[in-house]
Amino acid sequence: MKIAMLSVHTCPLAALGGKETGGMNVYVRELSRQLAARGHHVDIFTRSQDPTVPHEVPGLEIGARVFHVPAGPEVPYNKNRLFDYLPEFVQGVQTEMERAGMRYDVYHAHYWLSGWVARELQRIHPAPIVQMFHTLGALKNQVATRASDRETERRIAVEREMMQVADRIIAATLRDCQHMVDWYEASPHKISIIPPGVDLDLFHPLEIADRKQYFKDEHTVLFVGRIDPIKGIDTWFRAMKLVVEQDPALRGRVCVCLIGGDVDEEEPDDELARLQALKNELGIADIVTFLGKRSQEALPYYYASADVVVMPSRYESFGMVALEAMACGTPVVASDVGGLSFIVRDGETGFLVPEGDARAMAECLSRLLHDPELRARLGKRGVEVAREYAWTRVADEIERVYREVTREYHARRAESSRRSREPSTVNP
Repeated sequence: MKIAMLSVHTCPLAALGGKETGGMNVYVRELSRQLAARGHHVDIFTRSQDPTVPHEVPGLEIGARVFHVPAGPEVPYNKNRLFDYLPEFVQGVQTEMERAGMRYDVYHAHYWLSGWVARELQRIHPAPIVQMFHTLGALKNQVATRASDRETERRIAVEREMMQVADRIIAATLRDCQHMVDWYEASPHKISIIPPGVDLDLFHPLEIADRKQYFKDEHTVLFVGRIDPIKGIDTWFRAMKLVVEQDPALRGRVCVCLIGGDVDEEEPDDELARLQALKNELGIADIVTFLGKRSQEALPYYYASADVVVMPSRYESFGMVALEAMACGTPVVASDVGGLSFIVRDGETGFLVPEGDARAMAECLSRLLHDPELRARLGKRGVEVAREYAWTRVADEIERVYREVTREYHARRAESSRRSREPSTVNP
């Protein structure tokens, strides 16, 4: 099949941990890699954010071509302001299709911006749309703590429209599916529940001879992801204050480490600045370390060197970091929200705590930091559970969806064409 992967606002080849780079990047890259390895022709279209990067990157790394389409300023840009440049993006994709004489069998859109693009492309060059939202604006607004964190009404309107327009919607979990039905009136019959996967060749238990290559202290509690209010990092900081108050001997022996964010910028963004101030306010500045971005290939070594990985999110449609940590044999402490409620098995691969409950999180973290046998037991079980999420299984299910939607789409078009050719009848 010929597949167009649409990922407007973030490039799957970008380093993880930036403001707009995270689980969705991994999803697009790894799914494309799997599909290309099976003989499918996969082209990924994303917005150009750097004029020095070639507009076409051949499929040397993942087997799929990546097109950086100029649309608006060729710099990192606020994704909520990209909507005005989407017609330019559509034109860029269309130009490339005409240049190569390419027609796609399916458009697979990621995030709401890409859904809008897919809808426009479908009108020009008909093909079915498979949509994955990754996060939902209405759900993010439910947990937003500041007006500036709220998603736009335009986003929610486009998401609602795409729930109706898309030929198939991919939900990460049953809860994700139910959110679409409850908040957007999506038809459950057009939703397929397919969890994202984990690269088991990359993420697996490792023997780390010297953990101080990665962390300077005896114990490490690790966060990996975007530095964003929705990630609930402030709750984790408050939990760690309680942990070291309960056991002052941990101070100087435990590292509160964060991978993600552009920490080398002269002017940190609002959330990074807020967290920098909060660590000082809480009196834990001496144990908090912002490591900045790390490559996907380096992450297994950090996961394997950590005692525990924390995901204190306010909302998480899936939570790929939890799955990667489990695959590396590291227990996870996570908020009992969204997809995390399904990935992390409470008391089996880690612990689930009520969202925003710093005291409950502190109790779980303290327990794990003081009990190496518990860490080992949960970590071992995590490796077993992670095997259920191999990308090969995900690709099997996505292929099945592609076959179904293309068959149904062309059957509908053939039926519509047949009816249009039938002579009209007028009752006497």
